Amino acid sequence: MAWRLVLGLAVLWLAACAGAPHTSPPLDRGGGEGNRSAPVAPDYVAGGLYKPGVPDGGPAIPPDISALPEPVPRAEPRARYGNKSPYSVLGKRYYVLDSAEGYVERGIASWYGTKFHGRATSSFEPYDMYQFTAAHKTLPLPTYAEVTNLDNGRKVIVRVNDRGPFHEGRIIDLSYAAAIKLGIHVRGTGRVEVRTITPDGHHRRVADLPSGQSSHPRQGESPVRQVAEVAAADRVSVQVGSFREHDNARRLRQRLRDAEISDVDIDATRVDGGRIYRVRVQRVAGRDLQALLNRLAALGLSGARVVRE
Repeated sequence: MAWRLVLGLAVLWLAACAGAPHTSPPLDRGGGEGNRSAPVAPDYVAGGLYKPGVPDGGPAIPPDISALPEPVPRAEPRARYGNKSPYSVLGKRYYVLDSAEGYVERGIASWYGTKFHGRATSSFEPYDMYQFTAAHKTLPLPTYAEVTNLDNGRKVIVRVNDRGPFHEGRIIDLSYAAAIKLGIHVRGTGRVEVRTITPDGHHRRVADLPSGQSSHPRQGESPVRQVAEVAAADRVSVQVGSFREHDNARRLRQRLRDAEISDVDIDATRVDGGRIYRVRVQRVAGRDLQALLNRLAALGLSGARVVRE
């Protein structure tokens, strides 16, 4: 009788295992050095943190990358993974851009290395710290971009295939090789400009795009210049983005409202025979303009431009 009892318990155990859902831990990476001490939130997703508190770094002896070829921009379909929009990390929502065309951004870059080498990126490609790649919060995966060190003029072309960095004030996480190429691997961070590249290898300036197609300032319209040309008593609009799909414009509008930015409207217009939906913050006083641009930049929307009402 005892063996029958044992057999019965075994059958029940197997049935319970068969009925339970099988889950795997999320494929995660940390967005580099800046995420070491941040806590894991309930809405954690792939592209978030990996072993917070464990330091990242490079190999004991930096490699010679002088013969390492930079990636050649080419047309690629969007990655199956890593392009969900919106997605959440550490309680913040991020919206993936519809297109990388014309994207120009300036800010602080960091890098990630041995801690993530060989692990899956957000696009499920393995991270190779000896290749010229990068992580970005909102550019489509993959995207090609030229990154320039604003302090020494060094440049490198990277293939963006990962999400991050989720550290306040940083705009891109470079692979270790890219950090060496730019000369920021020792310090850990550096001031950079990120400029996307079209598949034929040529940079698309915003001024070359049809009016209203890009969400980024036209050539020469830096935020500093825009603010300087607006008097304190003036009322202007700030265009944050423009889209061919109405749903994408609505998502950006909701994102701004979630950030407690008021007076956000969608303005529809026709360009080159098609309809463009422009997301604008209306009736901004000149004295409040710089503060608004700072808030947008903190949301990763540093390409906003002023529109005179």
